[in-house]
Amino acid sequence: MLLGNNISLVIYGIFMGDRIIDFIFPEVNLNGTIDFKIFFIQTIISTLIILLTAEFFPKVFFNIYANALMKYFTFPATIFYILFYPLTYMIIKVTDVILINFFNSKSEKTKLLFSKNELGDYIDQQLDASQNKDNVDSEIEIFKNALDFSDLKTREVMLPRTEIIAVELNSSIKEIKKLFTKTGLSKILVYKKTIDNIIGYVHVFEIFKKPKQIASILIPVGFVPETMPISIVLKKLIKQRKSIAIVLDEYGGTSGIITVEDIIEELFGEIEDEHDKIGFHEKFISENEYEFSARLEVDYLNQKYNLKLPVKEFYETLGGLIVNVTEKIPKKGTKINIGNYQIEIKSVLSTKIDIVILRLIDDD
Repeated sequence: MLLGNNISLVIYGIFMGDRIIDFIFPEVNLNGTIDFKIFFIQTIISTLIILLTAEFFPKVFFNIYANALMKYFTFPATIFYILFYPLTYMIIKVTDVILINFFNSKSEKTKLLFSKNELGDYIDQQLDASQNKDNVDSEIEIFKNALDFSDLKTREVMLPRTEIIAVELNSSIKEIKKLFTKTGLSKILVYKKTIDNIIGYVHVFEIFKKPKQIASILIPVGFVPETMPISIVLKKLIKQRKSIAIVLDEYGGTSGIITVEDIIEELFGEIEDEHDKIGFHEKFISENEYEFSARLEVDYLNQKYNLKLPVKEFYETLGGLIVNVTEKIPKKGTKINIGNYQIEIKSVLSTKIDIVILRLIDDD
């Protein structure tokens, strides 16, 4: 492509100068002299034409209609690729000789691969162009999730510390029975003195053994750091034959928990049973106004509602975005402007933001 572009520019330069003189300055052909004024005008006109026809218009059209235009240009591009191959091969070889002998270096070999990011972008484009987005093939969604799977870190998937349900080691069997009944959970974590010292969990089936104390039915858990990729966490849990792991922060404290089910759901979507709670609050009020739980992830909101909320590594949720901007937990009724959005705090709990109203601000 680069070789063909340069050849076309050279041919253009040779013939375009004469054409401009013939149309605009025919008197030059009579006396045969070209002064600086004519040369300057000739240069300006030639430059404007090449910028519009060879730079501006092609890039604009390909930026808007890339997929459609590529279908038509693939065949001529292949012809020119074959036509110019001997010359480009020779140029590359000469370049390699010069780099090796004079600069003690080698040219970088371009790998003609379809990268993971490009494949993900292509799938997103196809999903956006789909007429019926509600009936998208589940295999496409799974494939899309698989592309992002290796990049996900444990802290992006874990259940946070504030939502952990656990009991103290010295609690009675009666207490843990009530907790199993109330929550519908199959496993409850057990800590010693503080939740930063989780020592294991109790499975509901162990209660049928009529134990005298929790310590006799305690099952050990695994420990993983926040930054560990979930693909490695899954391998580790399978190897250790465990279904749950405690996520540790940089200081060794409990940051959250992660289960095999949480990881599998990142690939196959939500796996719900009769005890699963309904998802976080999200309500469509109008075209430019929504009501959301602060626990909803920013990526999820951007994808589902076509929002453009800023995404950074410092937070995952809408509440995290607000705290990252305000550097505090705002009071009820507080209004915050983030980009083209106004966020109003509807309700706040003692230690976290609960429900917010998000409005799109008119650019005008």
